[in-house]
Amino acid sequence: MLKVVHDASASNESAGGSLLDEIVRDGARQMLAAALQAEVAVYIEAFADEVDEAGRRLVVRNGHHGSREVTTAAGAIPVRAPRVNDKRVDPITGQRQRFASAILPAWARKSPKVAEVLPLLYLHGLSSGDFGPALTQFLGSGAGLSAATITRLTKDWQDEAAAFNKRSLAETDYVYVWVDGIHLKVRLEQDKVCLLVMIGVRADGSKELIALDDGHRESTESWLDLLRCCKRRGMRAPVLAVGDGALGFWAAVRQVFPEAREQRCRFHKIANVLNVLPKSAQPGAKAALAEIWNAEDKDHAKAAAKAFVADYGAKWPKAAAKITEDLDVLLAFYDYPADHWIHLRTTNPIESTFATVRLRQRVTKGPGSRAAGVATAFKLIESAQARWRAVNAPHLVALVRAGATFKNGQLVERDDDETGAAA
Repeated sequence: MLKVVHDASASNESAGGSLLDEIVRDGARQMLAAALQAEVAVYIEAFADEVDEAGRRLVVRNGHHGSREVTTAAGAIPVRAPRVNDKRVDPITGQRQRFASAILPAWARKSPKVAEVLPLLYLHGLSSGDFGPALTQFLGSGAGLSAATITRLTKDWQDEAAAFNKRSLAETDYVYVWVDGIHLKVRLEQDKVCLLVMIGVRADGSKELIALDDGHRESTESWLDLLRCCKRRGMRAPVLAVGDGALGFWAAVRQVFPEAREQRCRFHKIANVLNVLPKSAQPGAKAALAEIWNAEDKDHAKAAAKAFVADYGAKWPKAAAKITEDLDVLLAFYDYPADHWIHLRTTNPIESTFATVRLRQRVTKGPGSRAAGVATAFKLIESAQARWRAVNAPHLVALVRAGATFKNGQLVERDDDETGAAA
């Protein structure tokens, strides 16, 4: 008996859910119809005094347009928009005036919110062929949600990405930058896309994509082309650049922005060191390396590096050399605010962002072309950028640009009064 009651309850819940959706859609239909009627009434009233020689109004109602279905967040809604007969003539162009609804444009088949959802679903892993079946379950219709829609979108994204890489950078100051080369497989070509990525921290502490381009290969020449382009468009030299030591970026940045300081990513460096150690020695070495980057200040970090060399240098000189040869650029971040250290010792802002790109690649087996790969990555980063958090203590970023001195992660205050008195 209990089972029967339960099944009936479940059936009622299912029917109730369907009924609820219908009520919401019908309410939305009625509200949209009323809004369109009110919009037309206001338009007609605004020109009520304009008449022809016979005294007849030039702007009047003229029935309705044919019925069409509009996909909205509330579902698919049938609409018959009111028609307006506007006989006014523009005195300059001589053309007939036309009423254009601001609520429902003549070409609209889906609301802006639904239009925003389509690229996000595609970018985050939904196959274009699954759009109709998937969204029909939620919206009651698959109209306008075909694979052809995505084809048009990707073409638009390519144009947006090209325009992005031509914009002026003169009005934006990037104090810190993270750089990396991200490789993506291209489904219809033999080679891979190498995306050259630059993400920066503005003077207000916010993070922003600076550049994203197909470098063809992760070489000095490719980075030179990108950096020179950024400089021509007004980019200033960053105070500190953070990246993997294997990049061709470093030789390029020394030519284009020689004043920028260099910081190597600790995760890449740890991986490089562990690769030349036997597995039995790796756990201890990893803990010893962590002492370098987690030290309370630069002096303690140097002591930890010296201890690592003492413990591992005799048996594995290659591992020790990877630390001693790059020590200055491994510890550069200690010369900046302690609040910023967590941001400056890795390229995590790029790595975490491109996890989504790689998810998309696994679903689609890679983009169909190099241009599509760049465009898809651009839209993914653009989507993710809205959720990026500013760096810790953002007010200190402007001080870094101004050349303020930090010791042990703390701002060194200058006694201007004493300086003036001594003068």
